[in-house]
Amino acid sequence: MTRPAHSVAHSGLRWFAWTERGPIRPNNEDSFLGVWFDAREIHLLGKQGDAPSGSMDFAFAVSDGMGGAKAGEFASRIATEKIAHLLPRSFRQAAVGLETGFTEVLEELFDQIHRALAWLGSSYTECAGMEATLSLCWFTPHWLYFGHIGDSRIYYLPAKGHAVKQLTEDDTHVGWLQRQGQLNERQARSHPRRNVLQKALGGSNQFVTPQAGRVGYGPGDIFLLCTDGLMECLYDDYLTEMLRSSAADDPARGLVEAALANGARDNVTALVVKVI
Repeated sequence: MTRPAHSVAHSGLRWFAWTERGPIRPNNEDSFLGVWFDAREIHLLGKQGDAPSGSMDFAFAVSDGMGGAKAGEFASRIATEKIAHLLPRSFRQAAVGLETGFTEVLEELFDQIHRALAWLGSSYTECAGMEATLSLCWFTPHWLYFGHIGDSRIYYLPAKGHAVKQLTEDDTHVGWLQRQGQLNERQARSHPRRNVLQKALGGSNQFVTPQAGRVGYGPGDIFLLCTDGLMECLYDDYLTEMLRSSAADDPARGLVEAALANGARDNVTALVVKVI
């Protein structure tokens, strides 16, 4: 396969991340991650920053945990921390042609995280039933590879696009109904069973197969990773407006604060990555 014509091997990335507990929950069960890595080393990224993307790969992820007491908080943290440990091993596969096997790499990564959560849930009473969603973006020099399970989301706003595109599919019956055209965006976001997951990492799920895909990217493209607390209160046209706004010094924080101002009751997390 050839690289996409509009991708630029030595472009850079600028990222912004923000999370809030929200007004109802006693703790924040969301987690996010940003890392910069190759086959030998890995560097954790802060909430904001920028760097060239030619010599190392980047990964960004959000996770929403579920479970009693603090099990949900632990689940999302474990899911994101495992990425930092497991992805550098996969970098070697990128060097020999990731384009032909990225789905297998992501499936193996998600499977190992799933097994870790399931083992903890079955081994410790305080972790019983722990589950987590996971949405992951892996930036190589020419392609963005993504993996996803649950109802967190990854959005893509092309440089010349007029609206955000949802790259991931919600693993819920309500999400399926919307994809079949039986519900519109407003109906899906207010449906009483919108948060009932059909698939997640951990818990009693025996097997998990993540959604996987790839996108060629170039300067001006924007990606948004977010948990369901953000989408329940902000519609796609507003996401597009906020991501496009040149006045937004911190688009992730702006989106989270807008969701809370519009009545968000859950934990809310946003991670914005701009290609520069």
